[in-house]
Amino acid sequence: MYATQALTHVVPLAEEFDKNKVTPGVLGFLVFAALAVGVWLLMKSMNRHMGKVNFEEAPDPDAAPAGAEASGNGAGRAR
Repeated sequence: MYATQALTHVVPLAEEFDKNKVTPGVLGFLVFAALAVGVWLLMKSMNRHMGKVNFEEAPDPDAAPAGAEASGNGAGRAR
């Protein structure tokens, strides 16, 4: 079958569709699926990198020790 003969069979089918209705079609689905797979891969990579982070907060050297506030000497109280 030639390409022109195949197109003559497809053209009448295309006329049955509503010309005022716009749909994304197969290309829209493929683009959306590719974006979804890309986001999934980025999230997987981010989780892997965040798992490697070893964060332990160092105490603030300017802050008073925790026991100094409870001593009752009145330092640091609002008047």
